[in-house]
Amino acid sequence: MGSDIFKSANYLLKGNVWLDALFGLEKESIRVDKNGKLAQTPHPKVFGNKLKHPYITTDFSESQVEMITPPLPDINQTIGFVETIHDIVSLELADEYLWPQSLPPILPDDKQIPIAKYDEDGKEAEHYREFLAQKYGSKNQLISGIHFNFSYSEKLLEILYRKINPSLSYEEFKDEAYLKTIRQMLRMRWLYILLYGSSPVVDSSLELKCKLAPYSIDKDVVALSIRNSCYGYRNIGDLYPDYSSVTNFRSSINQMIEEKKIASSKELYSPVRLKFIKSPEHITYIELRFIDIDPLTKAGVTKDELSFLHALALYGLLSKEEDDFDVAAQAKANKYHGCVALYGLDEIPCMFEDNGEQINIWNEAEKLIRGIMNLFEELGIDKSEYRDSLLHAMELIEDPGKRRVYNVLNGIQKMGYIPYHLAIAGNNLLKSRQKDYNFIGLEDMELSTQLLLREAIKRGVFFEIMDRKENFIRLEKNGNVQYVKQATKTSLDNYASVLTMENKLVTKRILEEHGIRVPKGEEYTNAETAKSDYVRFRGMPVVIKPNQTNFGTGITILKENMDELTFQHAVDIAFEYDSTILIEEFITGKEYRFFVIGDEVAGILHRVPANVTGDGIKSIRELVRTKNEDSLRGKGYHTPLEKIQLCEAEAMFLQAQFKDFDYIPAYGETVYLRENSNISTGGDSIDFTDDIPDSYKQIAIKAAQALNVTITGLDMIIPNLTKDASDDNYAIIELNFNPAIHIHCHPFKGKNRKLNEKMMDALGYKIG
Repeated sequence: MGSDIFKSANYLLKGNVWLDALFGLEKESIRVDKNGKLAQTPHPKVFGNKLKHPYITTDFSESQVEMITPPLPDINQTIGFVETIHDIVSLELADEYLWPQSLPPILPDDKQIPIAKYDEDGKEAEHYREFLAQKYGSKNQLISGIHFNFSYSEKLLEILYRKINPSLSYEEFKDEAYLKTIRQMLRMRWLYILLYGSSPVVDSSLELKCKLAPYSIDKDVVALSIRNSCYGYRNIGDLYPDYSSVTNFRSSINQMIEEKKIASSKELYSPVRLKFIKSPEHITYIELRFIDIDPLTKAGVTKDELSFLHALALYGLLSKEEDDFDVAAQAKANKYHGCVALYGLDEIPCMFEDNGEQINIWNEAEKLIRGIMNLFEELGIDKSEYRDSLLHAMELIEDPGKRRVYNVLNGIQKMGYIPYHLAIAGNNLLKSRQKDYNFIGLEDMELSTQLLLREAIKRGVFFEIMDRKENFIRLEKNGNVQYVKQATKTSLDNYASVLTMENKLVTKRILEEHGIRVPKGEEYTNAETAKSDYVRFRGMPVVIKPNQTNFGTGITILKENMDELTFQHAVDIAFEYDSTILIEEFITGKEYRFFVIGDEVAGILHRVPANVTGDGIKSIRELVRTKNEDSLRGKGYHTPLEKIQLCEAEAMFLQAQFKDFDYIPAYGETVYLRENSNISTGGDSIDFTDDIPDSYKQIAIKAAQALNVTITGLDMIIPNLTKDASDDNYAIIELNFNPAIHIHCHPFKGKNRKLNEKMMDALGYKIG
């Protein structure tokens, strides 16, 4: 029935709309010690309830981590999400690695493999695992893999439904779409295994047992995909569900249960599964379970592979079915699957017998790929990722020696099974540490937001990106819903408090009323009036800044002996950002950023203004270019540090030093490019949280309370840290309503103050 409905659908719709879909990944990974032995430690407590955690849980064993992404509309984002979870888990492990192979590490005896333990709510899950251990053995349960969850978008299905206009309800139509896709994927799954199988060798501690001959043991098996073969994790004997309809499928599963072939539907270890989440009567999505973990990638799978699988699914939906997929057809599909898994390393892996004829598998593979290519051309699908994935598949068919399994085999042969995979695991951990601030796939978002989202994953907090450009997210866990913009704009502060912090004049007046010292100065609403007061400020160190500003924009600091033209230009710059500006005394001393959350100073930074140190050869312009090449520096708050700019403000500051961008500093000479030390203008961040006397911290908390502020970045000038705070030993410049947290999490020098954790605590999302 499905083939009749969809056989002409390719004529109804053109373009990349065919690619609209949702993708999800589940990656199983074994925790191992530094010797490659199965870890005996419990699941890390930092991840809380392992039964209810939406992203990080356990599979069969305490030592088997399962990392789960939500359904996402983009393959790149899906890959990035699972890689980010991998990073988060890796960084929380003490002296352990995540094993990068589907086939297990060194295993102890069955009884020493720790089965996942749960509290009272999870006793059923625990008992089920004990049942599996008895029936299949604990060791086989530790064969891991990638599960690719896939669903067509509602948009695509609705369009097809309207155009085809079948005599079915919409839900029945969707079921037919998924059932046909499932049948076809079961027929064609051998192709993916042939190209991407990656589990060729196993450690002898697994004690291989072929399920088709349960008592045969072969420790010397070398195959394309042992995991997908009769030696892998599968049901004892072949099972043949009825995929002709949802009703018939359920009936066939119930019959298997009655015949005691399986205990429940979840024990059916089919390479492709139907998933009923939204409704028990209708299919929500399909799950592809025949994917070996790619040892050469941290995510365990590549975007190239997922694009290929998506293309294969579409081809399955729109191509003609060759039979009714009865028991005989399923047996044939299983034969192809098993043959490729075991003999796919042979020059000609196997010759399939079909109606008495022998078929060359490579010819069949090429025909399939060309069929997909022709279909995509007919449909007008031209997305580069998909085109490249199909071209790469064809390349592997033309030259099978380029398949990654040979890279894996070569590595194992040179180093040994355990050392080779341990080396990969160690390198993956190093990569996780190097970019422990990024949410992979969301690098375009502010770094502070990325850090908050990473912490949300760790704590099992659901999140939704409401507006990616604006860094606006929604968090939810156990009924606690929070809306957060740019990591620190939250419901913890009211609108009036934000407006107060935004207005520098109002902030000053309130602080003065509470006995807190602020710089003296004047406000101006007219540029000419401000410029005319040059005589008043001549020879004095001053700061000229917009009344409403953030991230240090529009601020110019002029020390004594400034000329009138420079003063006037600074006034013009400030008025570019606001209709009201402030001219204030410049307080001598070092500037420190206090991050206040409630009644706690959670972090303090000294921000060194943008600077370069000379080598006697390069100009300031060249030195800046070199310093900006540091991977920690970027633009738009996507990295811990910002690139140094060479603009008007920097030129003016250098001019006051009788220097310009072409000046060549002497060896060891440090040249400052700005007076203001904002990280946003290229400054360096140095942690001082443990070095600032408590008296200054109390002033910061008092200032925040005076403005009724919960979260703020308070800037304080302190001339002498060796003295406690006094009226003549500090001044508060401003309170910022949207302080960055990443500068405290990843300072240029000093300790990570983990403000993303403190923010999640403040929002009510405690660990556990």
